[in-house]
Amino acid sequence: MLSNTPGPIGIFDSGYGGLTILHGIRQLLPQYDYLYLGDNARAPYGTRSFDVVYEFTRQAVVRLFEMGCQLVILGCNTASAKALRTIQQHDLPQIDPNRRVLGVIRPTAEIIGTLTQSRHIGVFATEGTIKSESYPLEIHKLFPDIHVSGVACPFWVPLVEYNEANSPGADYFVKKRIDQLMNLDPLIDTVILGCTHYPILLPKISQYLPKGIRIVSQGEYVAKSLQQYFLRHPDMEQRCTRNGEVHYLTTENPDKFKESAQIFLHDSIEVKNITLG
Repeated sequence: MLSNTPGPIGIFDSGYGGLTILHGIRQLLPQYDYLYLGDNARAPYGTRSFDVVYEFTRQAVVRLFEMGCQLVILGCNTASAKALRTIQQHDLPQIDPNRRVLGVIRPTAEIIGTLTQSRHIGVFATEGTIKSESYPLEIHKLFPDIHVSGVACPFWVPLVEYNEANSPGADYFVKKRIDQLMNLDPLIDTVILGCTHYPILLPKISQYLPKGIRIVSQGEYVAKSLQQYFLRHPDMEQRCTRNGEVHYLTTENPDKFKESAQIFLHDSIEVKNITLG
């Protein structure tokens, strides 16, 4: 039986990218406690099937619930695209109808209509997120007039995780996908970084994107969306503890996680190992 005692806000990602979401949220809402879980042993999720991503994500959500989280944010676009809706509609009523799981795609879709002038936007994401068509579906629910073009960027995550984001070798892979997107639709004036790793590539992306195109990095918008969510749901806000603490869990080697996490956080952290499945 799960406890209703207030607990930390859970942040889940298949790897490290969700740390950019955690950072954005903590910038705006530093008073809350957070529990970050990276399923690094089974990453990346981007090329896995819907069923596998759903099962892995469900396991992580249940574990975060067991560790006291009343609210879990999927700080991963692939998990948000392939697992969120099933967990919300099928699993939560059985596990605990009072708990909540939120994703990162909806908050990004909600603000995009206020950012684009041309009504043509682009999405860079993993293969799984692009194939799911989650961004066009969510955006068109809110803004039917917006034209969405997406490009999968399979090498971008490894570039980040192997700390090659600023290397000369990254230029080829970043420019190639930007050229591909702009050839699809030259009218694009706003681009969504639809993978939480991609903000680390921001200097290269900014270098090769045509001047004047707005780049949407998710952390800031997910944070604002969570702040608004708490205003609309004060009962859930009261179920999140406030000591300003963060704890980190990984399914991989903790030392490896600490080393790689510095790419995203520029800070030294303590990490514990955890097993899922």
